[in-house]
Formats: sequence, C-alpha cells, structure tokens
Amino acid sequence: MSTLPIEPVELAPLDPVNPLHCFQLDRRNFLKLFGGGLLVCLTGERALAQESGRAFGGRQQVPADVSAWIHIDADGHVSVFTGKVEVGQNIRTSLAQLVAEELMLPFDAITMVMGDTDLVPYDAGTFGSQSTPQMGPRLRTMAAAARQALIELAARQWSVDTASLTIADGKVTNPASRQSLSYGQLTRGEKLVATVSSSAPLIPASAWKIAGTPVPKANGREFVTGKHKYPSDISLPGMLFGKVLRPTGFNATLDSLDTAAAEKMPGVKLVRDGDFIGVVAPDAYTAEQAITAIKAKWTVPTQPSNQNIFEYLKNNAESGRGGARSNAAPQPAAALAAPSTDPAAIQLAQQYTVQYIAHAPLEPRAAVAQWKDGKLTVWTGTQRPFGVKDELVAAFHLDPAQVRVIQPDMGSGYGGKHTGDAAVEAARLAKAAGQPVRLVWTREEEFTWAYFRPGGLMELKGSVLRDGTLVAWEHTNYNSGNAGLPTPYNVANPVTQYHASKTPLRQGSYRALASTANHFARESFMDELAHSIGMDPLAFRRKNLTEPRLLAVLNAAADKFGWAASRSTPTRGFGIACGMEKGGHVATCAEVAIDAASKKVRIVRVVSAWESGAVVNPDGLRNQNMGAIVQGIGGALFEAIRFSDGRILNPHFESYRIPRFSDTPQVEIVILDRKDIASAGAGETGLVCLAPAVGNAIFAATGARLRDMPMAPSTPLPGLAPSPFTT
Repeated sequence: MSTLPIEPVELAPLDPVNPLHCFQLDRRNFLKLFGGGLLVCLTGERALAQESGRAFGGRQQVPADVSAWIHIDADGHVSVFTGKVEVGQNIRTSLAQLVAEELMLPFDAITMVMGDTDLVPYDAGTFGSQSTPQMGPRLRTMAAAARQALIELAARQWSVDTASLTIADGKVTNPASRQSLSYGQLTRGEKLVATVSSSAPLIPASAWKIAGTPVPKANGREFVTGKHKYPSDISLPGMLFGKVLRPTGFNATLDSLDTAAAEKMPGVKLVRDGDFIGVVAPDAYTAEQAITAIKAKWTVPTQPSNQNIFEYLKNNAESGRGGARSNAAPQPAAALAAPSTDPAAIQLAQQYTVQYIAHAPLEPRAAVAQWKDGKLTVWTGTQRPFGVKDELVAAFHLDPAQVRVIQPDMGSGYGGKHTGDAAVEAARLAKAAGQPVRLVWTREEEFTWAYFRPGGLMELKGSVLRDGTLVAWEHTNYNSGNAGLPTPYNVANPVTQYHASKTPLRQGSYRALASTANHFARESFMDELAHSIGMDPLAFRRKNLTEPRLLAVLNAAADKFGWAASRSTPTRGFGIACGMEKGGHVATCAEVAIDAASKKVRIVRVVSAWESGAVVNPDGLRNQNMGAIVQGIGGALFEAIRFSDGRILNPHFESYRIPRFSDTPQVEIVILDRKDIASAGAGETGLVCLAPAVGNAIFAATGARLRDMPMAPSTPLPGLAPSPFTT
C-alpha cells in the first residue's frame, strides 16, 4: 500500500461563479454538442436565493444573457435546458408541461435536460419553492418566442402573413393552401438565434390544454422498475471506493494517528492532507474495513446539549448588525403595554420551542468524481449544481471551465443537500488516487455530519378584547429563522423579530425553513387566545383575518372537514391552523384520537385546503401536499436530534424515528385552482400548519397545551418537561 499526498485544499465561501463565464462556456458546449436546430435566448431577471437561518442566505444574480434553453432537432424533438433539478418534487413533469403548452406540441415530444453545469444555463439552485414561479415563466417565455419564430419561418417560406397561419401538434399550417410543416422541417438543422424579452405573449391559464392537467410523471417507469441510476449507483471504468475518517465529535482536534493496520490491507491506498484522512479501495467493503482499522485519538471540547439548548440560543443571540430582523419598526414598550389598561383586554405570554431535526433522505450524500484530460467531473446529489461547482473550483483552485457537475435525479433532499461535502471529498480522493472514486456516506455520517433544521425558541405576547379583537402582538424568534414570521392577522403595530444565534450544531435549509416553527408558535398562540375568551378558534381567526386568499382556504378546509359539527371529547380532539408561505396559502384541520389509559396520540384525519395560483399539475400538487403532511408528522410528534458535548446520540433510524405507514392518517386535499393568479411553488407550504393543528386538537380533547416540538417524543427530551403523551 502507498500513501498518496495531495495538494492542500482551502474551502472558500459559497460565492457564485462569474455569470458571464458560465454563459459563454455553456453556449459553446451546447453548440458543439447539438450543432443545428432552433436556439432561443432570453434576458434573465433577478432570482431569490434560499433563506435558512444563518446558512445560505442572501441573493444571487441570474446571468444577464441566458442561452440554450430550447433546442428543436431536425426530427422535431425538443430538448429543454434548465439548472433546476428533480429531487422527487416532479418538477421535470410540470416544467415540461408548460413548455409543451406554449409550443403547442405533445408532452412526449419534450425532453428535460436538468442540472448539468456544462449544458444548462446558470441557476442558483432548486430551493425556496422557486422552480414553478421563477423557472416556469422563463421557460414559458422561451417557448412562446420559439413558437413565434417558427411561425415567422413558415410565413417567409410560403410568402404569407403570419396572422394567416395556425400552429398545433408540432406543426405550422396554412389553412388557405392546406400546407403544413413540422417544427423539424422548419428548422432543418439550421441555427436560429432569437433574442426576446419576458413580455412575449403567453397562453393564459384559462386556455391551458396540457398544463393544468394531471399528466403522469415523466420517466416514471424508470423509477418503479429500478432502471433509473441515482448518484449512489453511478459506476465508471476503473472506479475505486472511498471512505473518510470522521472525528469522534464536533470541533475535535486530532491528537494522534496510527494507520499501520490499514496500510497492510491489499489494494488500499491512504490519502492524507492535514486532518483530512481517507482511503480508497477496490470495493466498498474493503474501504469500510480500512477506515475502521485506522486508530485515531481526538480531543473533543465541552459543548452544549439538549439539556440547555434553548437557554443557550437566547443567551448567545446576536443583536445589531446581522442580528435582529423585524417586519415592523420597533414599537415603544408603552404601545405593547397599552391594552393592559383596558379592563376588557386579556393578555397572554408564552414560549414555544422546536428541536433540531435531521433531513433523513432515503439516499444519503453520494458522489462520483473523475479527473480526466485536465477536467474534473462530479456526479452528485445536490440541489445546487452550480453551487457545488463553485466549491470545487475554490477547493482545487481551478478555472470554472475545468469543472463539470452532473446531478442525476437523487433520492430526495428536503433542503438538506445544498452543499458539496461528498463531492469535494470524492474529488480529493480521486485526485490522489489517479482513478475515479465513488463516495457514499453511511446513515450515521448523514445523521451526524450533514446540517440540521435549526432548533429555535419563540416568545409570543398578545392581547385580545373579549369580543375577539386582537389589540397587541409580539413574536420573537431565536435562531430558527424568519420565514413565516410576520402575522397575517389584523392587529395594530405588530412587532416580529428574528435573532440569529450562535449554534452548537451545523444548521441550514429544511423544507419550509423556519415557517414551520413560526406557524407552530403563532397558530398555537392564536388558539390559546381564542380559548382565553371562550371563542371558537375558527371564528376567532375569521374575526381577525381579512386576507381574502387565506380566508378562502380557511373556509374551504373547515367546510370539507365538517368543523361546525365537530365536538371534541376527552378521547377525540379537533384542531385548525392556517398560514401562507412562498406564495402558497394553506389551512389544515386535524382530528386526533387519544387512548385514555396509555395517553397514546394518533392522528386520525387531516384535511388541508391549498391555493397557490394556477395549478400546473393537480396530481403533482396533491402529492406534494400529502407528502408534506406526512413529513410534518415527524417533526410535530417525535423527531428530534439528541446531542451532547459535540456528539449525536441517535444517528440511526432505530433511534431516530421518522413517520411510518402506521402513523399516516386519512388525508384529504382540497385544491383551489386560481387560474387568474400566477402559479406559486408547492413543495414547502403544505408542511407548516400540520403541527399547530395537531397541537390544537390535543388541547381541545385533553386541556393539555403542548408548546414544544416534538410534542410526543418516544423518550423525554432533556431540559423539557416530559410530554404526557406518546405515539
């Protein structure tokens, strides 16, 4: 066995690469690869990047010039290029529907090329429910421009006015002469470059024939038959398997290292660069045995635990620049205290908490790296292919043209795969070994070294008159984030603030971000205020809500659920919550059953009403919301990372419970299709109201108010009063 030194690697911050450089590189590769056909260009607009506590915040600029969005082959087949990636949310299908609609050709004629940094235009990433509202209009505009260009081609060929021609089913027709030309016949393999603006005429949602319909999942058969290759399935000739030595705790320092046993193993090569120690081997089992044989001693400093985490987050909150954020100017203390002088007002103040939780994707982080002909190519599961490319460029001091990142559809992410950890590690090992390397994290590595959804403390204060009128509101969030923080309810001078905090665990984006925590706190507190004056929770919300779209879903959910006829008993409870996030509006009603003897809580039924503008694929939207509800059950009732002194105490599924089939209630989704409103994303918002609706239902049945998520953990959480309920 030989030890392979590699160049020191410095990991730089996640800065976007030069947008113009990306544009030029992608355009050259596109033209080289595809040659002739129809090429349309669009001037891009600014896009919002993900907000997630302290990680990955800020904005990124979309390149001013974007090319190679749509290519029409001589045979009429259409390839659509986008930096968005498919992670199970079915965006490949819905984006293809939008393009097929605008190009007026069959859905099956579209092939989506996604997440390959050599072929697609720059994109900040797939997050924040932005694929539908951001990429959808862009691709629609591109397709509309292509449609117009095709009509103009046909008009010139026939020497007629464009207004006299019709277009449908991938053909342009001259009704007067009954002549038709397919898109492929019109392009004839020749390049056609057209620069357009975002004002290109689009087909209104009310006239959609392909978009707005339940088109089955594109490539669905490949997934159910096992034909599809995930990142962890990628195999290259001569490929080795890699493993990385992990410390025994966070912020550890390496004291000593003994690699003698590993070095004696046949076919194993040791890679060391400072504290980075890894191995490569001919097979995954040997690599695992080799990394286990390495004897390392680490010093792990004393660090916070679940026991004192919320006190720690509040005591270490930032203030001033980069600290507190508010959606309203700070109000004088007297403004909040004023209702106390009104004898008719009732004041409440409560605290709510959410624990750190793991993303727990079915496929852990994985990457295959290959250095060949002066270029680094990495296949990896990521929501940010260009972000991972940035990391690789910085880590190895390469020109962007020397790095290509390809994202095969991966086994989910939930906001947890924004960084290129596995990609950089695989590339380091592959460079040292001189051969391609596949690196797949174990489940324990995924639970320990990936980032988590932030834990958080929410403090709420409010006052309400006995007629149900809200007169004061204050909501402060420590650490978990500011998503979903502003209240939609009518109240004078609401004060909402977010304080970033020093965190003992690595944290970042999670599906719905902090909106889940802030909705849990706000909608639970609204329930508490309603009960404090003896008012029905639905009536209380209606009294203080005038936002028409939110009122519409609230009423739709209540009607479908049968709220008016629901009467809670000690063993059966009913709860409601509503909110909005990422342009979506949602209301959730929950019915829970409670065993009187065991105090076991079971969610029996959930009704969720959803409105996110014009619906692109109703089955996809329904599936997204059902998935969000099931995922939300975990964080609401039992999911929590247990940690102490820099170590994760439950890094396996046997000790970290996620929702099971037996936890799944009857779920009904009510979709309000607003074809008069632009489409919003649907991947996240459906999650945010499940927890407060369930908590409110438990209170309605038992009188026990649960203010900590998870509300019914399998074992008590240190630092919190034990929950009286179990699952």
